[in-house]
Amino acid sequence: MKINRLETHDRLQHFKKDQSVNIFSGAEECLRKNKDCLSMQEHFPYVYLFAHPRTADDGVTKRMIWQPRLMKPKAQANSYLFRAKSKTDLVEIIWLIPPRELWKQYEKGKVTESEDIEISIRNFQFYREELEKPHKDDFTEDEIRRKLLSIQHTHKGKLDGKI
Repeated sequence: MKINRLETHDRLQHFKKDQSVNIFSGAEECLRKNKDCLSMQEHFPYVYLFAHPRTADDGVTKRMIWQPRLMKPKAQANSYLFRAKSKTDLVEIIWLIPPRELWKQYEKGKVTESEDIEISIRNFQFYREELEKPHKDDFTEDEIRRKLLSIQHTHKGKLDGKI
């Protein structure tokens, strides 16, 4: 069977672009439409976007679950983490870790190689503590708790007509 290299290359480029668009459109949708994420952005200068694919009950269909967070979660295979500056479209990749059984396909020299994914996998394997370390501008757990209590108090005061 003869393979048209240009057609194959075009399909590969389309596949890579499509995958990237899917991930970043999911992140953008979470930032713009998820009510928890919108609330976090009102009160905090950043939000983490943690994503992980899940298989539907039919055993075939996959969907991406997006969770906004204020603290960096533990790194895990088959997950993606981004850090977004609140109320902007600035999103930083923290990690892109596919399922373990797919790791080899992203290595350098493979058709689907990805430097970002390869670095994420290496960091996950050998430098996990560093990967999970809070960003220099992150709030501590206590600071987040205090700020959330303050927000709750202010909100309750508004509901009671005191503020």
